[in-house]
Amino acid sequence: MIPLNNRTLIFTMKKNGMLVALMDEYQKAALEYKEILSGLSLPQFVEVVDKETKDVDCRSIQSLTFHIVQSGYTYANYIQSIRSDKWLEYDQKIEDPEEGMVEIDAMLDYTELVFKDIYYKSNEAIEVWKFETRWGVTYDFEQLMEHAIVHILRHRRQVVNFLRQQLNR
Repeated sequence: MIPLNNRTLIFTMKKNGMLVALMDEYQKAALEYKEILSGLSLPQFVEVVDKETKDVDCRSIQSLTFHIVQSGYTYANYIQSIRSDKWLEYDQKIEDPEEGMVEIDAMLDYTELVFKDIYYKSNEAIEVWKFETRWGVTYDFEQLMEHAIVHILRHRRQVVNFLRQQLNR
């Protein structure tokens, strides 16, 4: 508050709308994934459905869930690298669907914590950030978060396909 000629001006800072929208969509994608997990039995969760893939992260719903959580921490770590060299590498095995939902929530909480320090930055300040990923792609902030959102959506679709395969046996 700033006093001005016997009046007080109150300044309120608003969160950056782009950041709020990206985080909302990220949480929505995660919620849709968790809704699928909530209806799974343990055998559905752990069954190796894709026995042909060489990608260990894409063999079962369990491995996909671990991959989503681990990747979520990685995206948040890249964003956090703007101001800190702290890097939280996720490596906890997810044993069942319920634990998967808890770990997705923890990953989202971590991402929200990372966002806390940047929510009030301008788009112009954010647009200069670049992230060279360990998978060889360079993203700006918006691209990284859009990738994070679509990453969950793609794997949600893969889980739905896994469930269809399990049902059709």
